[in-house]
Amino acid sequence: LRASLLLSAFFMLLGAALRSIPLTDQHLRRWLIHGGQFLNGLAGPTIMSAGPFLSTTWFAPDQRATATAVASLFSYLGGAASFIVGPLVVPAPNDTLTVTTMAAAVSDSSIRDRIQLVMYAELAAIAVLFAAVLLYFPSRPPMPPSVAAASQRLSYRSSICRLLSNLRFLMIALAYAVPTGVIAGWTGVLDMVLTPAKVSQVDAGWIGFWSTVGGCVFGVAMARFADSIRGMLKLILVLMLAGASLSSTWFTLTCLSRVTHLPSTAAILYTSCILVGIFINSSVPIFFELFIETVYPVPEGITCGVVTFLGNLVTGLLLFFLTFYCTG
Repeated sequence: LRASLLLSAFFMLLGAALRSIPLTDQHLRRWLIHGGQFLNGLAGPTIMSAGPFLSTTWFAPDQRATATAVASLFSYLGGAASFIVGPLVVPAPNDTLTVTTMAAAVSDSSIRDRIQLVMYAELAAIAVLFAAVLLYFPSRPPMPPSVAAASQRLSYRSSICRLLSNLRFLMIALAYAVPTGVIAGWTGVLDMVLTPAKVSQVDAGWIGFWSTVGGCVFGVAMARFADSIRGMLKLILVLMLAGASLSSTWFTLTCLSRVTHLPSTAAILYTSCILVGIFINSSVPIFFELFIETVYPVPEGITCGVVTFLGNLVTGLLLFFLTFYCTG
């Protein structure tokens, strides 16, 4: 665990450094930014899937779901902060702004300087985290907290074969990858999605912030409930996904008010959008726990790494198709 996190933190540090180099040659800088994003992407699956491995290694069985929720959802808080920091530090006009506001908008050079400031701030934060992992992050506790933490696991090749041949795991992985992958890509372009609904960039940022923070709080609460009452993971997931389906349907019908003739107010739009994020984001640690129980003794890192890859694949496909939407 220490070696993988240290390597991932180094990739993040190197990627942030490449993105922060203030070059005047825009062509060369574009390649450096792409290279930095690539390195950051290499670190992503390890960081995103380390929570279940951490909880199994360090915590007792009756604390594992809660530990998984805290470790898995804590990274979401950084994404929530980006919804606020981005629009406030780097304002940009969109279709929801008036002509007067657009005329008073900051110049391109000022926006470029503010983006550079954000890059430096990210580099400093990642450098602090890398130093913390380097100076102190033990691989395991002195004594295993459970039998599962001390048991022998399958090899990498055997684990992959076990995962690909387990139909139940593949069905659960599909149920995880599609909603979480879509919501990850969708929130990343939330400003663009909500612009036709006359929602400003700042308001879209607050919607993304509260949906992410709400998902973290609700996810930890549900994980604690799952720890106290064992055998409820499937029921909890069914209720969460049902809530996400109803919320997304409500949001869609609200956006299509000209066709459905349903009331479309800012409060309804914000509430339905936030509820979608809360239900889907809070399901992540419950999914992870269900994966671990389904494919044991496959190592947690391999299991969660595979499903994280599938979720990222769905996100990439969504963003790819959105490029045609933007072009149109």
